[in-house]
Amino acid sequence: MARFDRYMLSQLLILFGFFSLILVSVYWVNRAISIFDNLIGDGQTALVFLEFTLLTLPYVILIVLPVSAFVAAVYVTNRLSSDSELIIMQTAGASSLRIARPVLMFGFVVALLVSILAHVLVPAARTELSGRSEEISKDITARFLKEGQFLHPASGITVYIRHITPLGEFEELFLEDSREAGTTVTYTAERALLVRAESGPRLVMFDGLAQTFQTSSGRLSTIAFDDFAYDIAQLIGPDAQRLRDLAELPTATLLNPTEQDIATARGGLADFRFEGHERFSRALLAIVVPMIGFSTLLIGGFSRFGVWRQVVVAVVLVILVQMSANAAEEIARADANKWWAAYTAPIVGTLLVSGLLTLSSLRRIRRPSSRLEAA
Repeated sequence: MARFDRYMLSQLLILFGFFSLILVSVYWVNRAISIFDNLIGDGQTALVFLEFTLLTLPYVILIVLPVSAFVAAVYVTNRLSSDSELIIMQTAGASSLRIARPVLMFGFVVALLVSILAHVLVPAARTELSGRSEEISKDITARFLKEGQFLHPASGITVYIRHITPLGEFEELFLEDSREAGTTVTYTAERALLVRAESGPRLVMFDGLAQTFQTSSGRLSTIAFDDFAYDIAQLIGPDAQRLRDLAELPTATLLNPTEQDIATARGGLADFRFEGHERFSRALLAIVVPMIGFSTLLIGGFSRFGVWRQVVVAVVLVILVQMSANAAEEIARADANKWWAAYTAPIVGTLLVSGLLTLSSLRRIRRPSSRLEAA
């Protein structure tokens, strides 16, 4: 590569890393707050929270990388234009396409990163995340292990434990079951243990009292017990086959799914094909997006008033490309034979870049000719 190519590419990569770090941090913290509320509220530990936030990181990076590439391309192009470095290259006879070569190389680097994320890291992380989420949703134990608080592990269930010993024994337990309409059953026990059985977890209470209150008749019946086993597996609900999310599946499976794959996932054949081709489209779009930012600013040239107009136009063009992607998604998901619509956004973006670079070249040709006529 020429020295200018190496210089511009290094600037793009440095600022791309900087903007990616900032945007990923902001987006990740925002996601982490919602995860924290859900997990800690269910009695999970900080390690589980950290695990979940790390598993969401690949998808966050996948979303952020094209945006960071666009911002880096706009920033570097603006700085080179302000320092007259682009004007020097143009005066030396370099065409718009020649000047765009380092930006194109930069786009291929970003596309490689996006491809690794979309085809490998994100499906693996989403698979692990879904599996851990299912385990936690069935882990009713964690919802009981809080002392001194009134807990509601399921609708119509209220639990209070005064103290939990280091051995895991509950002291002074209160449990109210009002799931059955018109009937409220209240259990109190001096001690209790949470044990696992073949049919699921059970709460074994010792030296307690069971009080059943009938709302319709106003009748209260009381039974004292030495030990009593309460089945809390019913709070989890019956096991059902989990439908896999399409983001968990390998790309090869999405492009050529079997009937069993479709039956065990959320979506039909059209959704499978679109999801598979959309991963390739993301990588192509990562090349196009920074080129849009560069080409739009290249048209404006040097101006004492700045390039804010060109920046606004570049942002609008990227929005239009994204709108075309949204419209194409509806078409592709409606008909499995129209999977090619997944590549609409990269195609539209490529046409825009070609038009912008051509317009930039024509403007450069006209400027010298107009100066000769004036002379």
